[in-house]
Amino acid sequence: MIQPLPPAPAVLDRRCEERNAPGFLAGVQAGTSHKVMVMAQGKTLIAGNKVVFLDPDDLPDTEADSIYLGAVEIHQSLGAGTDVVLRVLMDDAGAEPWVPDGAVYRGYREVAEQLDEADAAIFVQAQAVANWHRSHSRCPRCGAETEVQWAGWMRRCTVDGSEHFPRTDPAVIVAIVGADDRLLLANNFAWEENRYSTVAGFVEAGESAEQAAVREIFEEVGVHLHTVQYVGSQAWPFPRSLMMGYIGYTDSTVPVPDLTEVRGARWFSREELQAEVLAGSTIISHRLSIARSLIEHWYGGKISEQGDE
Repeated sequence: MIQPLPPAPAVLDRRCEERNAPGFLAGVQAGTSHKVMVMAQGKTLIAGNKVVFLDPDDLPDTEADSIYLGAVEIHQSLGAGTDVVLRVLMDDAGAEPWVPDGAVYRGYREVAEQLDEADAAIFVQAQAVANWHRSHSRCPRCGAETEVQWAGWMRRCTVDGSEHFPRTDPAVIVAIVGADDRLLLANNFAWEENRYSTVAGFVEAGESAEQAAVREIFEEVGVHLHTVQYVGSQAWPFPRSLMMGYIGYTDSTVPVPDLTEVRGARWFSREELQAEVLAGSTIISHRLSIARSLIEHWYGGKISEQGDE
């Protein structure tokens, strides 16, 4: 029996009921004890493989949208209860965004493997809500401008008054296990030719997550799943998805990549996968990803890599 993945603890208390109150965010920002995460052009400030959280007095005098992220529950460097506010700098006609000394702007994909779990979780939340704001400046009903309310977690149409909230797109991600207990991993055209991972895709309208898992696997690698078991989920910020992880079982033996997204697919035994990852001849997903969690769930433990102690 497949056991579920253990739930990751929340890094931030989002204070959902409090943040909706008028003046909540202004009250947080009026003090000097909160910390600020800055984003510009879809990237955040990184220094020494850590997300930079600034004191409010260190911020530039530049136009930005503010979004309340939450109060710290678990973090190595931020004290418990510290409020964290996201400041999204406005794009300025190609101008270089403000950068403090010792920091650089990096996207989540660039640094995910180096971040600790707490920084990664905050980055994912910030990226997802910032992505939503960027695409919802106008009302989807009438096209009028929307204004930000509820500390950045709602936009209200200035004409018809309709309320719009950050959306999450459901997606499935599947570790495919054959009748001989080997694992089928796929190589995407967007990756290096020796990088392999699980198969994922979005849930379509009117479709259950399990139906989507069966459909996506057949479409991308041409095998039929006869059983799927849900094991856990993970937020993913591109654009703002919830990845629902499954172990899928098949009696098919010959994968047929679609040659549109998937370049190739390979069966791995546990011994083969560990040996190739350790040798560096095969690359798999980074350790903070649900793809890696699913692979190691099947493997039965941690897969060692070059450089591990």
